[in-house]
Amino acid sequence: MLKKIGVGIVVLLLVVAGLIWIKLIMPLQASADKNGPATAARDYALQDDSKVTLPAPQAAIYQAAPNPDMNLYWGELHVHTSESFDATLFGNTLTIDDAYRFAKGEPLDSPGGQVMQLSRPLDFVAITDHAEGFGTRTHCDSPDLSLAERAACWLANEPNPMIFQILTSAVRGTAAPGDPSKPAGVYQRTSRQSPKPGAFPTCRFGNNALERCYQNAKNDWARYADLADKYYEPGELTTLIGYEYSPALPEQGKHHRNVLFRSNTVPERALSSLDVPNAIELWKGLEANCGEGCDFLTMPHNPNKAWGLTYSRYTWDGQEYSEADWRLRQKREPLAEIFQVKGAQECALGVGATDEECAFEQVFDPCQPGETTGCAFKTGFVRQGLKVGLALDKELGFNPLQFGFIAATDSHNSNPGDVEEWDFPGAVGAVTSSAARRLRATKETAAAYKTILKFNTSGGLAAVWAPENTREAIFDALARRETYATSGPRLAVRFYAGWGIDDAIMDVQNPFQSLMGNGVPMGGVLHVPQNSDAAQRRSPGFFVWATRDPIDAPLQRVQMIKGWIDADGQTHEKVVDIACSNGLTVDPISGRCADNGASVDVTTCNFSTNSGADELKTVWHDPDYDPTRAAFYYVRVLMNPTCRWSSYDAIRLGREPDPRVPATIRERAWTSPIWLDPAG
Repeated sequence: MLKKIGVGIVVLLLVVAGLIWIKLIMPLQASADKNGPATAARDYALQDDSKVTLPAPQAAIYQAAPNPDMNLYWGELHVHTSESFDATLFGNTLTIDDAYRFAKGEPLDSPGGQVMQLSRPLDFVAITDHAEGFGTRTHCDSPDLSLAERAACWLANEPNPMIFQILTSAVRGTAAPGDPSKPAGVYQRTSRQSPKPGAFPTCRFGNNALERCYQNAKNDWARYADLADKYYEPGELTTLIGYEYSPALPEQGKHHRNVLFRSNTVPERALSSLDVPNAIELWKGLEANCGEGCDFLTMPHNPNKAWGLTYSRYTWDGQEYSEADWRLRQKREPLAEIFQVKGAQECALGVGATDEECAFEQVFDPCQPGETTGCAFKTGFVRQGLKVGLALDKELGFNPLQFGFIAATDSHNSNPGDVEEWDFPGAVGAVTSSAARRLRATKETAAAYKTILKFNTSGGLAAVWAPENTREAIFDALARRETYATSGPRLAVRFYAGWGIDDAIMDVQNPFQSLMGNGVPMGGVLHVPQNSDAAQRRSPGFFVWATRDPIDAPLQRVQMIKGWIDADGQTHEKVVDIACSNGLTVDPISGRCADNGASVDVTTCNFSTNSGADELKTVWHDPDYDPTRAAFYYVRVLMNPTCRWSSYDAIRLGREPDPRVPATIRERAWTSPIWLDPAG
């Protein structure tokens, strides 16, 4: 009898071991072979980089400062290094030091061996690793760890994206079906519980494991600040101290915020979603712990993947915003990412927007009744968020959603600002470190927003107008929203509005002192004059001046996007072209420029050089101006078409461009809005 029991136990153990091998070990091995750094060089060898000619890297140009007319500075405010545990699990081994040196123009190697280098150094950078990971792996190099601690450390440091999926699946949760009787695309309030501190495996095992992680988190954050100070060179490279606050959502949803500080006076700890359950408590906690001489701002990213939460009236954990909460948001959140590697977040066709340019790097269809993830929500894009702000202004008497625009990469490769289409190295370490991996086939059933080919862009850049390149000057420009975003190219754009601006300004060689005296720049609020009926009746002048990136394609057109609210509280939007290249004019019926005929040879990615403009400049007056209606205006500058990154990768692999995505794109810039305040 005992012998039979023993045999049964052995058989059971063998069956369990077999199931573990089949269900876990074999998939982990397959994932490592497919996505890991050990085989990245094998896949990188399939491409021929000599088939694509890259511009030679250029040296930094340091501008004279302080400049009362403002200098244009280029930067990256959202990038991850191996300090982020997800970046490590994706196969990135490059450090914070590597990222700062890269920002200054030094080359780095991707996990597959591809050389990553900026075409031009950055002026400012913020390294924004996930605060949730601070302190969780600091002890893993200790020689006296227990077996359980070593196992947890292996799990947290083994480069395999499947491990990342395992570790995050429980935290993200599953998407619950919504109420199909409610309007489609409207965020449905959801209660959630934050993970408990110590939920990460490395903070569970060992003596005083949780306390150790707390202390190490403080130490990691202090080291972060010290490294930013080490690489800070005023006038050359400004290093803003920052991090990412990253609560989880189902189906790869993102309701994250980057936190930036004005100086090196920062809180003792970087508050994460393990410490505070929502953005309101984040702002309150930062204010309580910032101390004298400390100032900060936050920026949401990927509202397109926050499943409608970002511009709803609710927090991540289900609280409803009070008036005091909205005022806190108005004070602390002056910016939002409009573009990054996970897609364009300006607008979506069929969700309050009808202009064709909203299809740019966009894969979401409008939500259907009952959908709670994976679709385009009415409160999921920045243009919609701006319109929500107008409605809140009418309700509350102030607009808490007056935010400007920046773009970023959200790269997990320690390569800030690496945004050119022609040498995109992917964004998630070894998983995307070769053209073959970036273009690999996916299951037809895979949602587009979960695929690299369809959803990933090469990322964008943040541009600011500031008198000098220092922490204080860059931060202050961000806080006053004198910023704009590009999808990568370095277009120079100025945007002003005021009643003292007319066509005569077009002939002034240096108009900016006059513009500053007679109007407000991008990010500003223009108040309707209250002392003159004549002044109230005429539209302000909107001055726009855009120049091309000298190493990229010419400009095609300039567009004005207007949003306003009517007497019944309904919001509206309109898009018109206001400047055309090649001597073309705006059609008065359609409001559009005729096509300038620019084209791209997708076999070489050579673009038209005999069409388009080096510069577009205009003064525009709103023919539908109404001084009694609150409104916002922002500018979109479009370039001639060029190749998408996937087409360059196809050339490297000797293939035709993948038909599942557009072969070409129209790169662009978006200025921060100017708001019209009828209250005066």
